[in-house]
Order: sequence, then structure tokens, then C-alpha cells
Amino acid sequence: MISINRSVLVLGLALLVGCGGDDDADTSSEAFASTYVPAAADPVLIENATVFTGTGERLDDADVLLVDGRIEQVGQDLRAPRDATVIDATGRFVTPGIIDVHSHLGVYASPGVQAHSDGNEATGPNTAEVWAEHSVWPQDPGFSAALAGGVTTMMILPGSANLFGGRAVTVKNVFGRTVMDMKFPGAPYGLKIACGENPKRVYGSRGQAPSTRMGNIAGFRKAWIEASAYRDKLDAAARGEGEAPTRDLRLETLAGALNGDILVHNHCYRADEMAVMLDLGREFGFKITAFHHAVESYKIADLLAKADACSAMWADWWGFKMEAYDGIRENVAFVDAAGACAIVHSDSEIGIQRLNQETAKAVAAGRRAGLEISDGHAMRWLTINAAKALGIEDETGSLEPGKMADVVLWDRNPLSVYARAEQVWIDGVLMYDRNDPGKQPVTDFALGTVSAAGGVR
Repeated sequence: MISINRSVLVLGLALLVGCGGDDDADTSSEAFASTYVPAAADPVLIENATVFTGTGERLDDADVLLVDGRIEQVGQDLRAPRDATVIDATGRFVTPGIIDVHSHLGVYASPGVQAHSDGNEATGPNTAEVWAEHSVWPQDPGFSAALAGGVTTMMILPGSANLFGGRAVTVKNVFGRTVMDMKFPGAPYGLKIACGENPKRVYGSRGQAPSTRMGNIAGFRKAWIEASAYRDKLDAAARGEGEAPTRDLRLETLAGALNGDILVHNHCYRADEMAVMLDLGREFGFKITAFHHAVESYKIADLLAKADACSAMWADWWGFKMEAYDGIRENVAFVDAAGACAIVHSDSEIGIQRLNQETAKAVAAGRRAGLEISDGHAMRWLTINAAKALGIEDETGSLEPGKMADVVLWDRNPLSVYARAEQVWIDGVLMYDRNDPGKQPVTDFALGTVSAAGGVR
């Protein structure tokens, strides 16, 4: 077993690298503000790599220069600053950090016991007042495993028992004492909503509403009507036309979604239901940013493209319930081919460790169907498209100058089943190195349970 002292050192370094301590913490008076502050990063030049930029490009024999935690340049024959670490990546590949738009790490933490089941506040069909970040346990060993899979950013959502599950939070995959030390600065909140079988099953089994799909939609409409009235009162008060309503956490979240400040993420499987939800958005003036799971998106890909709604999908996970029955392996590729925003997501503490392989499966299915899909283009499904769905595409998701230096060095093409992430940088700081046990962070909870020889694999 690894020694306690060594593990404490590893975690301590991760904390110092990945987030601000008390001296660096954000002193903003905003409740639950991000306290993540990246450490100063030494310059790094990665040379002679095959680079997938995240924008669809593949650059051969290219260099990537990281300076002050940002992407400085991408090209050929770049000159390294005098104090830079230079890495010869001949025969290896570089990509942006992987972004998982659908994770429950921290709210359904490992080990998977009832005491760690904090994702569903299943006490009523509308729990828009709850925030996933208030359940996130930063000591979940799953964060370490995801980092080893090249994941640098993720959105953590509540579960799907309710019509309105609550707020989702976007985090950097760094180690912190609190979730605020992980919280992605400036990222908008998400609102998790769910249509279909889950809410009607949970509440119908209790003899409550909703118990049908029409009951689901009625519940949504009633809530949006209340939220619209609440928002109108807030707006009127801001204009000096009457008093503001008493603060209501549930309606506050829904009003934020109506205003576009909180992004709507919809757990939804069937094509017909996704179309209904798009209509619901038109009725009340909100936009559905992304449908999650979305196994029938291929049936309405043109509608999704027109609505600018992303689909976050599995490569081949379906059939485990009726609404998931009609999935096809070509789903991701067909959605992409229609010009819609396609994303590969995990919804799994295991799947998040191999999202590159899940993407490779989706690519292979599309190619067998006759579609031309380059490897560089497919990386968009894990990078810039995912960043768009989280509202952070101006900061991360591609290797473009000025963006956060969230970067992965792979030992071979990441779409190979044999590929492994060798090194992972977050904001230009080396957070993971497969060949250096001192750069394989271990959470406090895992101390004494992870093999010193094996590290975090």
C-alpha cells in the first residue's frame, strides 16, 4: 500500500496546483462563488505531435505552446521560451482536454452505497430549488480515474427522478477541499429537467402526479407559468413598478432559465418527446441547450439542427427500458451529419474513464453506414461541442490561442482502443502523468487503498 506521507504529499500538491488556498480564495460576496484559482504554470512546448485541435483540424508534425496557463500558439517549428519544458511527442497525439457534459461524480460517489446517494431529491416532481454542488463530495475517487482518462472538465447534474431535478454545476477536474475549489469560474449553471419514464414512474408508483407523459407536460407548463409570473414581478420591481416578490429558490432557478442565464439540459430519450419539449420551450420562451441520452435524436436531427439544440449521446448504450429501446449505433454520426451539435457523454463513473473509446465506436458505426468522418472532426464530439453545451466554448474546448491550456498528450491516436492518456494539463499545470506516480493524484478517502505500484489506473 502507498504510505500515508507520500499520499498526503501527492494530494497536497494537487490542491496547491489545482485550486486556491485561503490566501488566494475569491473574496466575492456572492454565495457559493468559485474559489478555483489556477497555480502559476511554467511554459511547456509539446513538439512533433499529431494534433487534433478540437475545431475539426488535424495537424501533423505540429507543436503546441502553453504559456501562463493558456494556449499561446499551435503550429510548426515553434520556439520555446528559455525556461520552458520541452516534450518531444513524436508518434504521439495531442488534443484538448475531454469535457463530459453528463456526470454524477461526487453526487453518486464511489463506493456506490446508499450513504453516497445524493443525486435525486425525489421528494416532489419539482425540486428546482436544489443545487447539485451542495451534494458534490470532492473526495470521490472517481475524479482521479476520470483525470487518467483525459477528462479536464465536467458538468455534474442531479438525477432524473423529477421533472425539475435542480441546478447542475460545471467543474474543473482538480482537487479541492470543497466543490467551490473545483467550480469552473464564470460557467453558467445548468437546469436538469427530465421527461419520459423516470418522473412518471417515480411519482406514479406513489399514487401521485405525474403518472403519465401528459401529466409530465402539464407539470412542466404549470411550473413555467408560475416562473413567468415571478420573473415578471422581478422585472417590474427592477423598473420601480411595485415590490419584488418574496424570494423563492425554486422560482428563482426557473426564472434564470427563462432569462437564458441558466442553461436547460433535458434528460429525454424519444424523438416525439424531444419535439414536444422543443414546443414547450417555444411556448414559454426558453431554449433547450441539450438533450441528454437522446437515443432517438437521429429521427429528428433536422429539427435539432434548426433549434440549435445539442444531443449528448452514448455510443451504444440502450435497450434497458422501453424509451431507450430504439437506439442505433449510428445515432451520434447521423446527428452530426445533419448539421446538429453532437456530443458523446458518459452518465457513468466507468464510461467517463474511456470517452475516447466511446467516440471511436460512434465513428466506426458512422463509417460503416457510409459517412466520411475524420478523426479530427470526431474529436469535436468530446471537446468544442461539449464546451458549447456548457456555455464555456470561449474559454476551453479547443487548442486555440488565448484559451485555457487544458491539454491531453496521448500515447497514440486517442480513437484507438489501445490509447492511453500519458499526460494531462489543466490551465497549463501538469495534473497527471502516467509514468510518474507522484503525478497521479489520490484523494484523502483513497489513502491506503490504492496500490503504490499500480497508482490510479
